[in-house]
Amino acid sequence: MTNEADRLRIWIEQGNVTISQLFFKFYKELGIQDLDAMLIMHLTAFHEEGNTFPTPTDIANRMQLTEDEIASSLQRMMQKGFIEILQKVDEHGVLFETFNLQPLWARLVDCMTEKTVKKVEVSSKLKEGELFNLFEQEFGRFLSPMESETISMWLDQDGHSPEVIRKALIEAVLSQKLSLRYVDRILFEWKKKNVKTPKDAEKLAQNFRQNTLPSRPQPTHVEPQPTKKVPFYNWLEERE
Repeated sequence: MTNEADRLRIWIEQGNVTISQLFFKFYKELGIQDLDAMLIMHLTAFHEEGNTFPTPTDIANRMQLTEDEIASSLQRMMQKGFIEILQKVDEHGVLFETFNLQPLWARLVDCMTEKTVKKVEVSSKLKEGELFNLFEQEFGRFLSPMESETISMWLDQDGHSPEVIRKALIEAVLSQKLSLRYVDRILFEWKKKNVKTPKDAEKLAQNFRQNTLPSRPQPTHVEPQPTKKVPFYNWLEERE
C-alpha cells in the first residue's frame, strides 16, 4: 500500500499545469464555452508534457468526448482566432506542427486591460460628478449652464484633473473670493507653473502664502495669544 510520502513524491514527479488566473476570469467574456475551456486546459497540459500537437485521439483518451467532438472544438477555437497551428522545423530539418495558444493569451490580456481602462474611466466620471456637487455646495446653489460648461472646459480642454480643480476651489474659499472667475485665475496660474497634481498645487500655494503673509510684531508687555489666521494669496493680482 502506498504511504503518504510515496503519494507526495508521485504527486510532485507528475508536475503541475500552470494556467493564468486571467483565463478563468475572462474566458466567459470571450465567448468560450466550458467544454472548449476544458479542451484548452488539456492542450496546455500536453504542451507542458512536451507534446505540442496532440491528436484528437490523444485528447479523447483524457476527456469524455469523442474524437469528432474534439475535432469540432479545435476547429471552433481556430475559427475564433484563439488557437492557431504553426509549422516549425526541428534541429534535424524535419517539419512539424504545433498548436499555438499565444493568440488566446493575448486576447485575455487585452480583455483585462480593457476592463481596467473602463474601471478608471468610471472612477474618473464619478470624481467629475463629485466635483460639480462640491462647487454647488460651496456656492450654496445650483450651477448655471455656463458655470457647468466652464468646469467642463477645465477638465476636457485645459486638462486639469478633478483633484487639482478641487484644490483651486479650496484656495478660493480660503481667500474668501468664491467665484468661478477666481478659481479660473488660480488654475491659469497653476498651469503656467506646470502644476499637475494636488501635491504640486499645495506646495505652490504654501510658498505664495509664506511670501505674502506680513509679520506682526507682538507687544513685549502682553503675552501673545494663539490665533488661527489663514493667510492667502490673491491670485487675481499680477505678480512677477
